Amino acid sequence: MIYSCVRHTGCHYGMRIMTTANMMYTPIDEIVKIHQHAREAFLSGKAKSIAFRKEQIAQVGYLLKDNEQRIKDALRQDLNRPDQETDFFDMTAVYMEVRLAYDNVEQWAKPQKADFNVNFFAMSPKLQAEPRGVVLLVAPFNFPALLIFSPLVSMIAGGNAVVIKPSEQLPAFNELIAQLIPQYLDKDFYQVVQGGREEMTKLLELRWDHIFYVGNGRTGRVIAEAAAKHLTPTTMELGGKNPVVIDPKCDVNLAARRILWGRFSNAGQICMAPEYVLVPRGFQETLVEAMKEVHASFYPEGPAKSTSFARVVSPAQAQRIKTMLDETKGVIVLGGDADVSQKYIAPTVVKDVNVNDALMAEEIFGPVLCIVPVNDVDEAIAIINSQECPLAVYVFSPDKSFQNKVFASTRSGAAVANDVVLTTAVHGLPMGGIGGSGYGYYTGKHAFEEFTHYRVSIDNPGWVDKVVLGARYPPYKPSKMLAMLAPGLPPRPAPGKNGTTSKRWALWLAVFLVSAGSAVLTSHQYVGLLEGCKRLVMALLPQ
Repeated sequence: MIYSCVRHTGCHYGMRIMTTANMMYTPIDEIVKIHQHAREAFLSGKAKSIAFRKEQIAQVGYLLKDNEQRIKDALRQDLNRPDQETDFFDMTAVYMEVRLAYDNVEQWAKPQKADFNVNFFAMSPKLQAEPRGVVLLVAPFNFPALLIFSPLVSMIAGGNAVVIKPSEQLPAFNELIAQLIPQYLDKDFYQVVQGGREEMTKLLELRWDHIFYVGNGRTGRVIAEAAAKHLTPTTMELGGKNPVVIDPKCDVNLAARRILWGRFSNAGQICMAPEYVLVPRGFQETLVEAMKEVHASFYPEGPAKSTSFARVVSPAQAQRIKTMLDETKGVIVLGGDADVSQKYIAPTVVKDVNVNDALMAEEIFGPVLCIVPVNDVDEAIAIINSQECPLAVYVFSPDKSFQNKVFASTRSGAAVANDVVLTTAVHGLPMGGIGGSGYGYYTGKHAFEEFTHYRVSIDNPGWVDKVVLGARYPPYKPSKMLAMLAPGLPPRPAPGKNGTTSKRWALWLAVFLVSAGSAVLTSHQYVGLLEGCKRLVMALLPQ
């Protein structure tokens, strides 16, 4: 590879160009300068202004709106992605974030009064959402517009300065955003570093106030280790193998259509995509036949010629997935074709896949769906729990008890019934994982909170010492006022009641019944009532 220094119009700093891939990389020695420049911009206090934040949030929206077709063209060049998928997965979601943040950032950023407490109200306790500082945003290749600009909106709303590191695997898209970001956004606060492993290594040597990363777990561990050296908090979304559990009572045609849409869109390169389907053995062939019909309707001229099917990001990724298909012991019932040089992996369904199969060893991140037959829902749950926690668990069933059993017995970032993928676009729901699928959130108000911290404050008047807190000073003396600060404890759990509290309401019920009965009952009836209340109290109160 041949590197040379060039000046790129619209970029704040010089770039080096890797001529073999026509990729512009940021010179290593400039990365430290970019980091320092972002720090100086943040410390200027300019982003404390809500008006500034709203202006920049709006500009993100217009960066995309003014250049929609250019972005679609770039992603078609890099991923052969259909324009409709770019609209649905990238553009629309970012526009929703822009509108939400623009309309609400002023309210989100206002100081919040703490809940009223008689002991401390005089101190005027407040919480103020303040920016983290300088944030490193490391984006993946699969949905670059979404996963750069959606979190960027939240980072801007929080008042941060941001250095963006896009995936090096998208030369056309990266060249475009390197032009657009300094044209639309403040050049001091929001900058781009282009590059691969060498540049990323340099970025991780620097101290950041927060790091946001979407990608695979291996790189996530490297980033987490580097961040730990500086005690830098991180937000990570790491994907994983998302399972689908099939109830044979489901609408099988609907399930097949939605599962294959989620698996084959963007050539399967979706972190929330279903990876494997857990289906009762006796229902596997029914599901396969439904999927064959859906596949034919999706790609009537065949997926290789279809303008509705994307490609994987690189020949290396195509070869990795092809190797997994070559090694599977399952039965390929749809697709299976591959042309590594063209980055083409056909939409593929493999049935009779064992949990120890090559296709189950790691996240496929491509257009290959595994069908794993199971004896019952309990076996399906056991398989899910034997894997890392996924971003999502999907269930197709009309039965709420079936859904609840699966969701209550597993862990994941999302629990979705009768659809796939869509939770990332649902207003008010945060996007994030748990365990091996990541941690933290990056959509909506939850993302604003992710990229800010609550700074607490009080203003304690002098008279408080005279009334309550004077006894805190030496020499110490007994003080009833200090003792009053501690609240009373809840009722002591009753022995032998499995941790449940005493049924003290039984006593009050008995008192009420006795009082009411004395006014309306005969003496004989009243004696009977007293005996009944006694038995009630004895049965329910701790012995």
